[in-house]
Amino acid sequence: MLAKLFKPVDLTQGKIYKVILVFMIPILISYIFQQFYSLTDAIIVGQNLTPNEVNGVNDVGSLTYIVLQFAFGCSAGFSVISSSYKGKNDLDNVRKSFLAQIILGFFISVFLTILSICLIDPLLSLVGLSEATGGATYVAAKTYIFVIFLGIICQVAYNQIVSLLRSLGDSLTPLIFLITSTILNVGLDLLFIIVFKWGVAGAAIATILAQAISAILCYIYTFIKYPYLRFKKEDFKISGKFYYEHLKLGLPLALQFSILAIGLITLQSTIIKFDTTLAGVVIDNGPAQLAYGAANKISNFLMTPLNALGTAMLSFCGQNLGASKYKRIRKGINTSLIIMLIMYVFLFSLALLLMIDNTYMKLFYPVENISEKAAYLGQICIFCTVPFFPLLGTLFIMRCSIQGLEKPLITLLAGVGELVARTLLCSFGPYIFVDTISTSIDLYANPASFITTCLADPFAWLFACVILVGGYLIFIYRPHSKLIKLEEDGKKLEEKTCQQDLTNQSETN
Repeated sequence: MLAKLFKPVDLTQGKIYKVILVFMIPILISYIFQQFYSLTDAIIVGQNLTPNEVNGVNDVGSLTYIVLQFAFGCSAGFSVISSSYKGKNDLDNVRKSFLAQIILGFFISVFLTILSICLIDPLLSLVGLSEATGGATYVAAKTYIFVIFLGIICQVAYNQIVSLLRSLGDSLTPLIFLITSTILNVGLDLLFIIVFKWGVAGAAIATILAQAISAILCYIYTFIKYPYLRFKKEDFKISGKFYYEHLKLGLPLALQFSILAIGLITLQSTIIKFDTTLAGVVIDNGPAQLAYGAANKISNFLMTPLNALGTAMLSFCGQNLGASKYKRIRKGINTSLIIMLIMYVFLFSLALLLMIDNTYMKLFYPVENISEKAAYLGQICIFCTVPFFPLLGTLFIMRCSIQGLEKPLITLLAGVGELVARTLLCSFGPYIFVDTISTSIDLYANPASFITTCLADPFAWLFACVILVGGYLIFIYRPHSKLIKLEEDGKKLEEKTCQQDLTNQSETN
């Protein structure tokens, strides 16, 4: 029974809705634990450290995202190659792809670590934090981001092995090790922050250490569980063309994720402006940062099922592309969109429940730190994002499906569209209603500037969806229609031949 539970799912066979859900559920639980992983940091930091330290951690979220998501995008793109080979049942090339991913991942990690550490101060300036004006918030932000960047290789290694396992149809194994990692993270957070009093550095060290242990255990298990993934001497003679095939899919997705992060940095820097005086100094206990920090974490948690569904479609489309099952791919995408809409009803209801009496803010901050203004701005953030989740769900599904169908340039263009839309609204939207956005503005009397800023995400999702859906219809839907016809004609010919053979055999008897 246990062996059957851990058996990889063949995404090319079975009822489509059932296969997608069975494969997606472990991914969903993994993502929930991953969010719990992040929420634990936020809760322990928020309840035990000062508001300035909390804001420092919140403010660098988009900066760590730009670096880490480049590496994670590479891993997701690389996994499409192994997923396609798995669909063809070419296990030798699956193994070679695994080795190529490890080698490429190592060099990418080293490069990103050196580059990001050298650029910490310029990156912090992008969100409006500097040594001269940021004060305690700047110190906390710099400390946290420095430790996170030092551990890039640990996070890349974990994400890489998880992507590989999911490409093989195994979504349960990453869940088991993520649960282990989450438990470790909670324990280490409590130890480093409460007992050792290491502050924001303790939170970052706990995150890196927990992921490193999880990655090591996951690699060991993978080599034991899947003998065909154990490297052979001849595997190390990988051609440059093979590496190029991986980079051709990985780099566009990596660039897309990084481009998205640039837009998020623009959004974060605009939020900080609402807590900045006309003299350019970031005020202590800034209500806009506290509000956005809590609301953003809850929004990220609520969008987890949509993200998991998109991730499932990456492997689903990759395997079925390798098996040349184009009709199944189309049905799978349509089915996933229906599943997404059903999910949305529950997610929106949960968001409303969490907003009662500012419950979601009380998770992250002591009650005495939640001002009336922060609570007001937090509600604006929630109401400007969650109702538009159908756009986000469509984005996740189409982006991952198109990536799984080896059309990375479409997803890259969608990322550029997101960046342009988010940047335009953040850069110009708030100033439509006022000349300057700062703490001198009474947001109770004129909330339009803050609302416009919070609508930057849905506006970006809409732009990306238009590009993705258009690209899918033009470059995939139409060409696949011809392939589906050939696929159906082949099945009819095969059935006719089989029927003729049975008839001939009956006549012979």
